[in-house]
Amino acid sequence: MKQRARLAKTAMAVGCTVLIVAGCGGVTQGHAVSPLYDPFRVAGLPAEDGPSGVKDGAPDPGGDVENTDGGDIDKLAVLAVNDVAEYWVKNYSPALDGEFTPIVNLLSYDSEDPSSPTVCGTDTYQEPNAFFCPSKDLMAWDRGVLVPIGQQFFGDVSIAALLGHEYGHAVQHMANIVDDETPVIVSEQQADCFAGSYIHWVAEGQSPRFKLSTGDGLNHVLAAAITLRDPIIEPGESELLETGHGTALDRVSAFQMGFSGGPADCAKIDLDEIQERRGDLPMELPLDDTGDVQSGDITLDEDTLNLLMEVLGEVFQPNDPPTLSTDTEECDDAEPSPPASYCPSTNTISVDVSAMQELGQVASERNKVLVQGDNTALSVLTSRYALAVQHEKGDSLDTATAALRTACLTGFAQAAMASPIELPSGGNLTLTAGDLDEAVAGLLTNGLAASNVNGETVPAGFTRIVAYRSGLGGDQDLCYERFK
Repeated sequence: MKQRARLAKTAMAVGCTVLIVAGCGGVTQGHAVSPLYDPFRVAGLPAEDGPSGVKDGAPDPGGDVENTDGGDIDKLAVLAVNDVAEYWVKNYSPALDGEFTPIVNLLSYDSEDPSSPTVCGTDTYQEPNAFFCPSKDLMAWDRGVLVPIGQQFFGDVSIAALLGHEYGHAVQHMANIVDDETPVIVSEQQADCFAGSYIHWVAEGQSPRFKLSTGDGLNHVLAAAITLRDPIIEPGESELLETGHGTALDRVSAFQMGFSGGPADCAKIDLDEIQERRGDLPMELPLDDTGDVQSGDITLDEDTLNLLMEVLGEVFQPNDPPTLSTDTEECDDAEPSPPASYCPSTNTISVDVSAMQELGQVASERNKVLVQGDNTALSVLTSRYALAVQHEKGDSLDTATAALRTACLTGFAQAAMASPIELPSGGNLTLTAGDLDEAVAGLLTNGLAASNVNGETVPAGFTRIVAYRSGLGGDQDLCYERFK
């Protein structure tokens, strides 16, 4: 967030969510109300937790691997490559032109080994990566760092998704949908989408090798995609918008397109589609009045929270704006949802400031946590304001649909905050690059910005993010149409 207020600007630190993804809010019970945005389904599949990983009785991995150590990590990677190949054998045609040919040239390396080989002109020592090399029709992966860490924190299926992405690059060449002039971002977004289409096949039980729950299991796969996002772009680096892999929102959005659609939808991704998806959302950090790059993080104190309340009043224009309290408040008609709770009977949002500060403390994946920052917390407060708006309209607030409508309205408000909103007080609070990634990560790890008045969320983080993205399109009425 970028702040301008009557107070002096201060930089802030923002906080931690463990990479082991688990929702903190309760899960709502009830029946689906929307055929397109069903709280209890994920792209047509039941939204539920359950076992994820390698299936009992899965076929043995098959294929020769150059430079392998013969260990379990390479066996998992080969199993994933076999599985993705089987998906494409069954799903390549008629969605894509050309002919599918399985990749048989496989190579493993250890990025911690100084003697690790050079592959396709790339020095693989200290290069934890996985990649497809078109000139040699070869798939390579790092067994030393990338695959074992991915397996540890995100599970076996995340490795299948990782290699599904790399296989997507091979499929692009087979279908002739990329060439030397294709922007990197287009190639990468298509590959994320192809990985999503493969993972849907796994989640629906078609894979003979892997199983994946649409709740916790899919959450972990999405968390891995968030972790592999590009660094936040600074002023003067705008070329990275076309030469990078994408923000967390970019990558998750493309993955969801493939998961909900299929390979034919992925092949349609081009630069125009990506730019339309990004819209006017902030992609670069701003400069401050002295020409220095702003961090995008602000101090989460009572003044900031009051400023956000003022901004949201301008965004939503309620007839009876809710009030903010930093004291513990009793509520007769709603359960608390800390760190921010809405009480309909008093039209009050109660906030635990210290808990908000903890939720919004800057975190880095290097500390084994998912991305977190000020907007991880501020998006939660925004969602409680969205509940007040719904209450004024007479909507029910304690349902699964209300949880998703709240996420959608939170996205709508945050899209509005991408541009400065002048306030009577003279202050301002503006979304900056990275804020949306923090919100999306929060939707996976705690789900509070997609929870109802009692702090209950829906089973699948995938669905919570879909609802939030719906609001980012900037249409408040659409939130009520989709989630009613």
